[in-house]
Amino acid sequence: MVEPLLVGDLDLDAPLPHLPSSPRHAGTRLLARLHTRPMGEVDLRWGAAGLAPDELAAQAWPQVGDRVREHLRSEGVPVPDRLPVQGLTPELPPGCLEVRFRPEQPSITVVVATRDRTASLERTLSSLERLRYQRFDVVVVDSAPSTAETRLALEARTTPLALRYVHTSRPGLALAHNTALDLVTGEVVAFTDDDVEVDPWWLSAVAETFADEGVTCVTGLILAAELETAAQVWVEQAGGFARGFEERRFSLTRPSPDPLFPFTAGRFGSGANMSFRTSWLRDRAGFDRATGAGTPARGGDDLAAFCRVVLDGGVLAYQPAAIVRHWHRRDYAGLRRQSFGYGIGLGAYLTSTAWRQPSLVAQMARRAVPATAHLLAHDSPKNQGKRSDFPTELTWRERAGLALGPPAYLLSRWRYRSTTPWGTPP
Repeated sequence: MVEPLLVGDLDLDAPLPHLPSSPRHAGTRLLARLHTRPMGEVDLRWGAAGLAPDELAAQAWPQVGDRVREHLRSEGVPVPDRLPVQGLTPELPPGCLEVRFRPEQPSITVVVATRDRTASLERTLSSLERLRYQRFDVVVVDSAPSTAETRLALEARTTPLALRYVHTSRPGLALAHNTALDLVTGEVVAFTDDDVEVDPWWLSAVAETFADEGVTCVTGLILAAELETAAQVWVEQAGGFARGFEERRFSLTRPSPDPLFPFTAGRFGSGANMSFRTSWLRDRAGFDRATGAGTPARGGDDLAAFCRVVLDGGVLAYQPAAIVRHWHRRDYAGLRRQSFGYGIGLGAYLTSTAWRQPSLVAQMARRAVPATAHLLAHDSPKNQGKRSDFPTELTWRERAGLALGPPAYLLSRWRYRSTTPWGTPP
């Protein structure tokens, strides 16, 4: 049996709470944060009486203590040897927060693509209203909707957001994002999905990372919004969407030791939390319109863009302080479809990359052996998180989808041949 977990946040610079027990949950998974920044997730188990603050501290500190000490050293403040129940309250405002309020922050346009998920979109927009950032606006792209429900809901919505609505008549996530690109006013364009909630400091962390003028693209931390069902727990076992709690840079001048670099673009981040310099994306005519959810390719639009940033000589930055929470599919049937679709999308992304730059085919072929090990080995980064209860069907459905990715991409290119192709100025 897969045991559900409560999820939430734990502020280490505030007094630690008493956590009451929950009869249906084995425990809780909390994002430990210091000065709003993520230190790591802590898995806590409670007894019948819940978890007292001192018990919480004793369980949490071994899981995040090293990263907390490293962060405090970087701030030049005393480093504790334990987590006090009153929290790690700073005597002075930490410098890592002051940097987020610099006056030269860039303007950002947030793009949210949606299709027939009005209630979920409303939840995403509500989280955008809580952003601690001043210079942003929002574009909602309604991708080939079957009804007018979303448009009518947005027209009736009272919101402080500077929000614009546009719709496309053809499905396709990349096509939707490219349509929105025509309405983007910000120096930076930040993409998220209609099944996430963004953290109040999300755009602040994105802007902070783009302060480095060499950065072309920023991805961020994606955590589960809930872990109530077996299907949601299995998403996390399969790797989830999180890519760790260390800030990293990816580029050809500082290559990763990963033997598959730069083609394992999924390690760079995910499309639910990605931002680009608007000028870079426009100069390249946006995303490959033959990719993305809603097309025969099922996905791959984000991975193709990440890989292109690196291959074009840019820098992709993974910033874990840019946080969103994703509502994983609750039902197993949906997870089965998703696993198959992810496989197709991965194959489509690789085909798209080779199609755009045929000279890469030889490099891809040389990586065939480590790629096979990455896909099949039980202890590979892709599979090592899967426990004994993980359905093998999901693994094989993803692999079957991968094999179908190339023909699916070619079919998608044919269907979208009348639209502006990847890399061709409109």
